[in-house]
Amino acid sequence: MKDFLKHNGILILVIAVLLALITAVLSLTFGGMADPLSNAAGVIATPFRNGINAFVNWTEGVYSDAFQRESMQEELEALKKENAELKKQARDGAAASRENERLRNLLGLKTERPDFQLQEAAVTARSASNWSSTLTISKGSAADVAAGDCVVDEYGNLVGVISEVGLNWSRLITVVDVDLEVGGLIARTDGAAILEGDFQLMGQGRLKLAYLPEDTRLLAGDTILTSGLKSGDTAAYPSGLVVGYVEEVRSDDSGMSDYAVLTPAAELGKLEQVFVIKEFSMVK
Repeated sequence: MKDFLKHNGILILVIAVLLALITAVLSLTFGGMADPLSNAAGVIATPFRNGINAFVNWTEGVYSDAFQRESMQEELEALKKENAELKKQARDGAAASRENERLRNLLGLKTERPDFQLQEAAVTARSASNWSSTLTISKGSAADVAAGDCVVDEYGNLVGVISEVGLNWSRLITVVDVDLEVGGLIARTDGAAILEGDFQLMGQGRLKLAYLPEDTRLLAGDTILTSGLKSGDTAAYPSGLVVGYVEEVRSDDSGMSDYAVLTPAAELGKLEQVFVIKEFSMVK
């Protein structure tokens, strides 16, 4: 080594000086730029740095999206709960409003007919077929409800007559059922007739007023009441209950007599609550 430095020392010195001059020239020429080695290292490292940076940005984006989706889902669930609560409040308010209206109407009925002893009941089932029209209610013999009792709505309109009684339930035939037969009274003329169900009319939610007095002239809209008679002259039902309104007058199949088609005063398909008349005074 000593021999190599001795014989080549001047050459090495010259090379070192030349490298220093080249480096100085390059620094002056490419001022502010990295030297070749640093530049080469940077070129090689740049794709890796870009990849790492892109991965970090992607990860942050995924996390941000997931966080936003979770926040939106929580907000959506909160809105759903709030909407459900508002709907419940609306239903409760509507139910309370209907109940208040029923109570006001019932108060009017009690004022008009203080002789009525009424038993409130809920409609729990209804059946309407070609053969019958019935309602099942939530009160029975435990509440002193008995077969033959009349059932009305809160306005005092006749709904039907109790036909079967259980301990805590009862079934009634409605005013359009074919088994119904009640004495009727034409309010405008005091003419007596018979209210009865009819197979053809029952499917239309109608009933008939038959056995009209001779020379009876009915008008559309005439109010028909209960006369208080079951059939013949047997007193059985409260008088003065509104049954329905005359829709039209028809002739029977023989063409020998007429009968009136009635629209029930009670809205049979919408009833939620009814009242059983357990006691009443006979009015002559």
